[in-house]
Amino acid sequence: MAAPLARLPKRHFNALDLSRLLAACAVLFWHYQHFFVPPVSFEFHVRRSISPFYHQLAWIYDYGHVAVEYFWAVSGFVFAHVYLADPQARGRFWPARLARLWPLHLLTLGVVAVLQAIYTAINGTAFIYHHQDWWHFVLNVFMAQTWGWQVNQSYNGPTWSLSTEILAYAAFWVLLPALRRMPLALSAPVVLAMFALVFADILPPGAPAETMGAKLATVVNCVGYFFAGVMVYGAALRGWLTVPRLIALAPLLAFAGYALSGMKLHGHDAAILAGTMAALCAMLAIDLTDRDDALRLGRQLGDASYGIYLWHFPLQLALVLLVDATIGTRMVFRQPVFLVIFVGASILAGFASHRWIERPAQRAVMRWFDRHKHGHAATA
Repeated sequence: MAAPLARLPKRHFNALDLSRLLAACAVLFWHYQHFFVPPVSFEFHVRRSISPFYHQLAWIYDYGHVAVEYFWAVSGFVFAHVYLADPQARGRFWPARLARLWPLHLLTLGVVAVLQAIYTAINGTAFIYHHQDWWHFVLNVFMAQTWGWQVNQSYNGPTWSLSTEILAYAAFWVLLPALRRMPLALSAPVVLAMFALVFADILPPGAPAETMGAKLATVVNCVGYFFAGVMVYGAALRGWLTVPRLIALAPLLAFAGYALSGMKLHGHDAAILAGTMAALCAMLAIDLTDRDDALRLGRQLGDASYGIYLWHFPLQLALVLLVDATIGTRMVFRQPVFLVIFVGASILAGFASHRWIERPAQRAVMRWFDRHKHGHAATA
């Protein structure tokens, strides 16, 4: 059994970091369909097959949304690596999360609010996410937009997954003292309980996203994937996940996901779960093999993933406004050049954001927290 405060000897998991960049790009392809949605005040489905290079890239266009579940699992793994061995983790946990997430979230929220106001003034309705009111704005400010008080997604819609993940962070923070002593023994029952609820039809088939069942299922799903990442880390600490075992396990899980996808009931959910674990095992095998840190570039590339994820919808909305004002038809987005522009601009925004917005803001918030903490200590 792993000793308390144990940590895997590897400092950085570069392949996992690189996979976060790839996952963020997968979401770009899934959301490319937004370009073809006309100004309507209700949900509108488009044929993704009209997207550029669809026949060559059909899988990523159709299933790019599963990258969200992978993000959650990677977060659980990384949090276990960072916090389980740190006896001071609980005290610095929330300031570190605030410094990392909120500055860019608030900035992109403001940008989207302005762009949506322009789009609504022109078209009489919002673009994609229609709940652009003060209530949903306040929920977004506190990153509580998917805690059950919302009607549906709003403003910078993709941040719904970050809002849900905050609740997984809270569960992790509460359980952290016990997780430090027994990471695998505690995370495994949490995972089993969460996915037992998911597969027990919390969300009845066909229920709309506005129902409480849908909102609850989203949170439970996120917590399950997050603690699945913690569970994998705990198993690695025990020495159960050696490189040969990971190399064997990854394709087995991938095959299981393919086989389970054909099930009538919850086949899609089971396939995503198995596929996510397959990808996590594959990346971990690569990282544990990379003893000389040859893939260190992956860490730098992965730094852009948060910015890509938060900036891609504001960029998409800006592109739609520009095309509507100049060309007049959104069918131009069927041209490959617009796919290149969208993906390229999102990636560049991610790197620029990390260097000139996220890191400076993170340092500023942590400096403020340290001054505030030391000021209280001095007063005491």
